[in-house]
Amino acid sequence: MREYELVFIIHPDLDENASNDVLEKVKNWITEAGGTINKVDPWGKRKLAYPIRKQSNGQYFLLTIQIAPSFVTELERNLRFQESVMRFMVTAIEE
Repeated sequence: MREYELVFIIHPDLDENASNDVLEKVKNWITEAGGTINKVDPWGKRKLAYPIRKQSNGQYFLLTIQIAPSFVTELERNLRFQESVMRFMVTAIEE
Protein backbone atom coordinates (compact mmCIF):
# COMPACT_ATOMS: atom_id res chain seq x y z
CA MET A 1 0.00 0.00 0.00
CA ARG A 2 1.21 3.45 -0.84
CA GLU A 3 -0.10 6.85 0.21
CA TYR A 4 -1.61 9.15 -2.42
CA GLU A 5 -3.42 12.45 -2.63
CA LEU A 6 -6.45 12.55 -4.88
CA VAL A 7 -7.83 15.94 -5.90
CA PHE A 8 -10.91 16.09 -8.06
CA ILE A 9 -13.20 18.85 -9.29
CA ILE A 10 -16.88 18.21 -9.87
CA HIS A 11 -19.50 20.26 -11.70
CA PRO A 12 -20.41 23.44 -9.76
CA ASP A 13 -24.16 23.16 -10.37
CA LEU A 14 -24.55 19.89 -8.44
CA ASP A 15 -26.44 20.28 -5.18
CA GLU A 16 -25.06 19.02 -1.88
CA ASN A 17 -26.75 15.60 -2.15
CA ALA A 18 -25.43 14.98 -5.66
CA SER A 19 -21.89 16.05 -4.76
CA ASN A 20 -21.99 13.80 -1.67
CA ASP A 21 -23.12 10.92 -3.91
CA VAL A 22 -20.09 11.45 -6.16
CA LEU A 23 -17.80 11.60 -3.12
CA GLU A 24 -19.31 8.40 -1.69
CA LYS A 25 -18.93 6.64 -5.04
CA VAL A 26 -15.21 7.54 -5.15
CA LYS A 27 -14.75 6.45 -1.53
CA ASN A 28 -16.48 3.12 -2.30
CA TRP A 29 -14.14 2.46 -5.24
CA ILE A 30 -11.16 2.94 -2.93
CA THR A 31 -12.45 0.79 -0.06
CA GLU A 32 -13.68 -1.99 -2.39
CA ALA A 33 -10.13 -2.25 -3.79
CA GLY A 34 -8.78 -2.78 -0.27
CA GLY A 35 -7.60 0.80 0.21
CA THR A 36 -8.10 3.12 3.15
CA ILE A 37 -9.15 6.76 3.30
CA ASN A 38 -7.08 8.74 5.77
CA LYS A 39 -8.59 12.19 5.23
CA VAL A 40 -11.41 13.83 3.29
CA ASP A 41 -11.14 17.58 2.85
CA PRO A 42 -13.94 19.29 0.87
CA TRP A 43 -12.55 22.62 -0.32
CA GLY A 44 -15.92 23.84 -1.58
CA LYS A 45 -16.73 25.87 -4.66
CA ARG A 46 -13.78 27.77 -6.16
CA LYS A 47 -12.98 29.69 -9.30
CA LEU A 48 -11.07 27.74 -11.92
CA ALA A 49 -7.87 29.11 -13.46
CA TYR A 50 -9.37 28.52 -16.92
CA PRO A 51 -12.80 27.37 -18.16
CA ILE A 52 -13.44 23.62 -18.22
CA ARG A 53 -16.50 22.44 -20.17
CA LYS A 54 -17.69 26.07 -20.34
CA GLN A 55 -17.63 26.31 -16.50
CA SER A 56 -15.61 28.90 -14.59
CA ASN A 57 -16.20 27.37 -11.11
CA GLY A 58 -15.95 23.89 -9.64
CA GLN A 59 -16.38 22.01 -6.36
CA TYR A 60 -13.01 20.75 -5.10
CA PHE A 61 -12.29 17.69 -2.95
CA LEU A 62 -8.98 16.46 -1.53
CA LEU A 63 -8.62 12.87 -0.32
CA THR A 64 -5.55 11.37 1.32
CA ILE A 65 -5.70 7.66 0.61
CA GLN A 66 -3.68 4.47 0.83
CA ILE A 67 -4.09 2.08 -2.10
CA ALA A 68 -2.06 -0.46 -4.02
CA PRO A 69 -0.10 1.16 -6.88
CA SER A 70 -1.75 -1.24 -9.32
CA PHE A 71 -5.18 0.24 -8.51
CA VAL A 72 -4.25 3.83 -9.47
CA THR A 73 -4.87 3.18 -13.16
CA GLU A 74 -8.30 1.71 -12.48
CA LEU A 75 -9.20 4.61 -10.16
CA GLU A 76 -8.22 7.12 -12.85
CA ARG A 77 -10.27 5.18 -15.41
CA ASN A 78 -13.34 5.22 -13.14
CA LEU A 79 -12.95 8.97 -12.53
CA ARG A 80 -12.59 9.62 -16.27
CA PHE A 81 -15.94 7.92 -16.95
CA GLN A 82 -17.73 9.74 -14.11
CA GLU A 83 -19.60 12.49 -15.99
CA SER A 84 -19.80 14.97 -13.10
CA VAL A 85 -16.01 14.89 -12.48
CA MET A 86 -14.43 17.65 -14.55
CA ARG A 87 -10.76 17.14 -13.59
CA PHE A 88 -8.75 14.93 -11.24
CA MET A 89 -5.16 14.29 -10.23
CA VAL A 90 -3.63 11.42 -8.25
CA THR A 91 -0.22 12.17 -6.71
CA ALA A 92 2.01 9.82 -4.71
CA ILE A 93 3.17 11.18 -1.35
CA GLU A 94 6.90 10.63 -0.81
CA GLU A 95 7.87 9.26 2.55
